[in-house]
Amino acid sequence: MEHLLGLLRIRVQRGTNLAVRDVRSSDPYVVIKMGKQKLKTRVVKKSVNPEWNEDLTLSISDSSLPIHIAVYDKDTFSLDDKMGDAEFEIGPFLEAIRMRLEGVANGTVASRVQPSRANCLAEESSIIYSDGHIIQNMTVRLRNVESGEVELQLQWIDIPGSRGL
Repeated sequence: MEHLLGLLRIRVQRGTNLAVRDVRSSDPYVVIKMGKQKLKTRVVKKSVNPEWNEDLTLSISDSSLPIHIAVYDKDTFSLDDKMGDAEFEIGPFLEAIRMRLEGVANGTVASRVQPSRANCLAEESSIIYSDGHIIQNMTVRLRNVESGEVELQLQWIDIPGSRGL
């Protein structure tokens, strides 16, 4: 507990224009990894534009580790097919949290992260103050695949007794 900084809730919202891995569609799910932690969403049947809207929560003790995301197509009788991957850093998000924005207007932009080869962002990502929380909405472009993007939302959760930010 003394090494824990807090929790990172990642809402896996949706996939867009994902690759077809079955005859006409795919049965996609998302796997998120950070260090030794591994979480996954449910499978959405027969969709290349799935809606997950699922919250996955990582325990953060080393904020310098990247977060890896991979999309797979669920297969019944063979190994699941990879549908692309991406990674991103949470450093800019944590810097915005350390600003301790309180009393600012809802929707205030704390920071913006530009897409680059290093972060897999498909477009500019804004870190905003919303209803008492700092959140970051991002769309990551999948690598090692012909097409596909995944929309995510990050939110920090402080834990009493943790080291904190």
